[in-house]
Amino acid sequence: MSDPVLLGICGALRRESTNRKLLREAARLFGPCDYVEADLRLPLFDADLQEAEGIPVEVQRLADQVAAADAVVISTPEYNKAPPGVLKNALDWISRTEGKPWQNKPVAVMSAAAGRAGGERAQSLLRLYMVPFQTRILQGPELHVADSAAQFDAAGRLVSERYARVLGQLMAKLRAEIECCGRGRGETGSDR
Repeated sequence: MSDPVLLGICGALRRESTNRKLLREAARLFGPCDYVEADLRLPLFDADLQEAEGIPVEVQRLADQVAAADAVVISTPEYNKAPPGVLKNALDWISRTEGKPWQNKPVAVMSAAAGRAGGERAQSLLRLYMVPFQTRILQGPELHVADSAAQFDAAGRLVSERYARVLGQLMAKLRAEIECCGRGRGETGSDR
């Protein structure tokens, strides 16, 4: 059996975002996998654009990545007590594509933010945003990395043993979700 495909979605566009670092740590702790990182540089959702030109190529690519993944990890920063618009925009666009790429997909969410709550409100809202997609979202362990700029070493590894332990537990649970309930859409074996 081939390694599972793990898709990472970062709610921040910044190349050195702590959420991007957190995703890469998640992939490392997940273990052997084909890790793919999504690109959320998409046009703003506009029904007129969709009607005139159809689904943009970059949106379809993202929806196809979600559909092809055996599991998805989303890491969000918190901007003004909520996930950033770029993440919501991506979710809105994906909802307009064919085939329900999210349905029954194992999903883990986490957050990293400068504040002392580590993006807890943003993560809570993100979980709410995911409800219409009918994913198999993990309920925990919850990971909210506070003071995120101080939580990674020069190699991008988490310096806090507690955060690393919780992230390892979350990734073990995500891997177990794939193994126990099948890949991708909850079936036994891969349907890619």
